[in-house]
Amino acid sequence: MKKTTLFIFLFTTFSLLAQDKFRTNSAVVNFQASVPFFEEVKAVNKLGTIVLEPQTSTLICTVIIKDFRFKMDLMQEHFNENYIESHRYPKAVFKGKIEKFDLKDINENEKEYDIKGKLYLHGKSKVIAVKALIKKVPDGIQIVSNFPLSVSDFNIEIPYVVANKISKTVQTDLSGIMMK
Repeated sequence: MKKTTLFIFLFTTFSLLAQDKFRTNSAVVNFQASVPFFEEVKAVNKLGTIVLEPQTSTLICTVIIKDFRFKMDLMQEHFNENYIESHRYPKAVFKGKIEKFDLKDINENEKEYDIKGKLYLHGKSKVIAVKALIKKVPDGIQIVSNFPLSVSDFNIEIPYVVANKISKTVQTDLSGIMMK
């Protein structure tokens, strides 16, 4: 009897904690690796997942690499097959902690937070620190961040033939509205 009661209590507790997460499956991730005077290198992914766990101040962002869309199909094909190798590394994941985060402090006024964590991309991981603007909106909690990533940190090789046409630093933007 005691084991059954304990099991029900633990199940209920975990269920209640799980309900306090905020999430979206429609976060937008853009990146740009353009250099002046050459073809624009940029893509958008509108199917990113963001999960915010307020109790632990944890933020998890996941994108499926093949969901990035380019203006030119050939550029998208090269990105997936030659650079990112999405067949071998199908997703990118960031898991970090939002410093000094308290859900009670989130309101309609944007507030800047530091987020530190690990980014897993192209079979490599790197600890990164980013800044994000977080605020309460009618549909939930909005997050907006932009940050640079170095292709060399993730062993992404750019062929010599196009090396001067693609930036070695990729400007990355993330935005999404998370709901309970």
